[in-house]
Amino acid sequence: MIAVTLVLLAVFVKAEDTICKMLQTQPDEPLFAKDGDIIIGGIFSFHNSIADEKPMFKEMPGFNIKEFLFAKTMAFAAEEINNNSNILPGISMGYKIYDDCSSVPLAMKAALALVNGLEKSVTNFSCTKPSNIYAIIGMSDSTPTIAVTTSIRSYHIPVISYYSTCACLSKKLDFPTFFRTIPSDYHQSKALAQLVKHFGWTWLGALSSDNDYGNAGIAAFIEAVQKEGLCVEYAHSIYRNSPREKVLTLVDIMKRASSKVIVVFATFSDLEDLIKELFLQNVTSLQWIGSEGWISSEYLATKENYSVLKGALGLAISNVIIPSLPDYLNDIRPSEIPKSIDLNMSWVSAFNCSLETEVLRNISCIEAPRQISNQYTDVPEVRIANNVYKAVYAIAHSLHSLFECQCNLTNDTCSDKIHFFILCKVLEKLKKVNYTTSYGENVYFDENGDPVAKYDLINWQMSEKGTIKFVNVVISNALTCPYCFLNAVIVFISCQPGTRKAVRKGKPICCFDCLICGEGEISNTTGTDYCDFDIEFLTFGEIMGILLVILSILGTMVTLTVATVFFKYRQTPVVKANNSELSFLLLFSLTFCFLCSLTFIGEPSDWSCMLRHTAFGITFVLCISCILGKTLVVLMAFRATLPGNNIMKLFGPRQQRFSVFSLTAIQILICALWLMLSPPFPIKNMQHYNDKIILECDLGSAVTFYSVLGYIGLLSIMCFILAFLARKLPDNFNEAKFITFSMLIFCSVWLAFIPAYISSPGKYTVAVEIFAILASSFGLLFCIFAPKCYIILLKPEKNTKKRFKHLSLFSLSKRRLRGVVTEVFKIMN
Repeated sequence: MIAVTLVLLAVFVKAEDTICKMLQTQPDEPLFAKDGDIIIGGIFSFHNSIADEKPMFKEMPGFNIKEFLFAKTMAFAAEEINNNSNILPGISMGYKIYDDCSSVPLAMKAALALVNGLEKSVTNFSCTKPSNIYAIIGMSDSTPTIAVTTSIRSYHIPVISYYSTCACLSKKLDFPTFFRTIPSDYHQSKALAQLVKHFGWTWLGALSSDNDYGNAGIAAFIEAVQKEGLCVEYAHSIYRNSPREKVLTLVDIMKRASSKVIVVFATFSDLEDLIKELFLQNVTSLQWIGSEGWISSEYLATKENYSVLKGALGLAISNVIIPSLPDYLNDIRPSEIPKSIDLNMSWVSAFNCSLETEVLRNISCIEAPRQISNQYTDVPEVRIANNVYKAVYAIAHSLHSLFECQCNLTNDTCSDKIHFFILCKVLEKLKKVNYTTSYGENVYFDENGDPVAKYDLINWQMSEKGTIKFVNVVISNALTCPYCFLNAVIVFISCQPGTRKAVRKGKPICCFDCLICGEGEISNTTGTDYCDFDIEFLTFGEIMGILLVILSILGTMVTLTVATVFFKYRQTPVVKANNSELSFLLLFSLTFCFLCSLTFIGEPSDWSCMLRHTAFGITFVLCISCILGKTLVVLMAFRATLPGNNIMKLFGPRQQRFSVFSLTAIQILICALWLMLSPPFPIKNMQHYNDKIILECDLGSAVTFYSVLGYIGLLSIMCFILAFLARKLPDNFNEAKFITFSMLIFCSVWLAFIPAYISSPGKYTVAVEIFAILASSFGLLFCIFAPKCYIILLKPEKNTKKRFKHLSLFSLSKRRLRGVVTEVFKIMN
């Protein structure tokens, strides 16, 4: 694997070697170094670009003073640890710091120089000097970090990045030796998605750096906003060396786009040319949402850029003040920098000072850091410096814990046992490191090598002095940000009540027009995707529903009253002569007939649709079965009085119960098959009306529904025929005439129901069905039980056995009458 890496480096690095000549140092030698018992490596991007093969010093590579100060922060932390007797006592920490010139090949070359101790160019494949590097701190970009971590993976040397945020680096299977002190972009992408959603910005533009950091970050953001129902109109990438034609094309896209909120996942150096062009073309009507890569950049915070970026919102790494660090960095002198004309010239350019003995430009470079209020040395605002500081201490604490395994830290000779570190697992200790900084921050890594995600919400505002300030703001639960300054030209469009959103053809779903709802359509909320129709179903609150509920409850109460009367007078001849057992069962089933009508009222649901039809079918079959049994009892009793007829032995009380439940069981079986094969279910019927939706129950299986009705009809016809045959029996104990009337009412109601049910629209269909159930139930109740209650309550003198014996029977002899009465009472009892 290493051989392949070296071959690739030989190809790529050859073109980069001239930068080392320009820097007047060897590429395999560190830019800063300090000896120590243990050495940690550092790779920083002191330069933003690579020089030409024949450099012209009029235009040298851009010097990144912020990265230079990050490197000095690493040195500061190492010195602070060396002066702290509580960490690695008796052991000194040294460092080797390289410049990768913002180049992936040079970053890989620097990393191999650290782990192999190279003294010659890597093109000679010289790996002659062993290295005692125990960790590497770097790099600032995700792309070189991925390359370096992959290339030295087999060395098992941990790499701790202070600024690489790509979520891809959290994949421990691919990067087992990687750690970082800056949160992963995974959390930042989700937080930015929640931010734009909070403000109701649903139509967005997206920009990113053309590298792993930008591409992975913006991809995660787009995925997050799409899950939230937001849309991205365009997504483009840009790089610091992008040709001007690409920059102009991107500016033109942004000007013509309808989205005015731009989410940018990029570094400040990649945005510089784009912001300048937007300023030149006076594009100032955008609301910018930024990632930590640029939102807190002092370099971008100029008055010219503010006209473009005014009101920008974004997430920044939490800001802290590291004690003594500002003074340390302000004491840096050019003499401390290696003898590099490039670095010295960069110092002159950055601080506008002179290296000459005679102070030119009114200030010496020796005093420049202290005398000039420079954005790069304002370390409390350099949020990333804290990440470098924490990374050095994380290494120190892991080594301290590891060294305790090998020797006693209380003696001064312990440094002689440094070789024991080789046998211990530095990587494993780093995974478990957990310490608190001098300013109170707890530092540890999760299973992916990531720290706890913590950000500040930054808002670009103009101070009273005319300078740009980064204000930490807090967003309340409402869609407000009391201390935010946002670009006032941003208008949030949402369809108002009475309209609906119509997506434009060929455009994303967030690109829409607001159309007025049609006749009969309504939209009661803002931003609805469709206009609701008037929804119709029979409710408990409307007049028709109230009346039907009253009738249902009234029928139930009357039925229970009749049952109470029959129970109280159950020993009287009228009750006994009318088969008291079947009478009570009939009253029980009638009660449920009245109650089942309530299931037809209200919004249809799965359970109500299945219950209403099956309950109706079963209870009515039980009713008619009881009536059929009562009629058969009287008919069989009169036939039993004929000489030699023993038919009543086959139709006693037990057989009566069996026949009733057998007939009902058939209906239960039909209903069970109905529910199992194709049960009724609620539907939205839009066929009858154009301006409203009818909520109703679909029958599911029409065959089983009509089988239920057909079976009820069959029993009704049988009952009617038997009642008609028994019409000439004595009135005092014969119910034939009343049963005949009740069956006539029942059949008439349901025959009229069928055409009314088919022709009635909407909720009236349900009302007709309820009316049919109630009418037939009342018919059965009053025709069968009203005459009996009349005798029991108002004519008690007729409710005696003597009354039966003195009736004029016309067509029956006294002897036969006595036999009939005897058989009837025998059956009833």
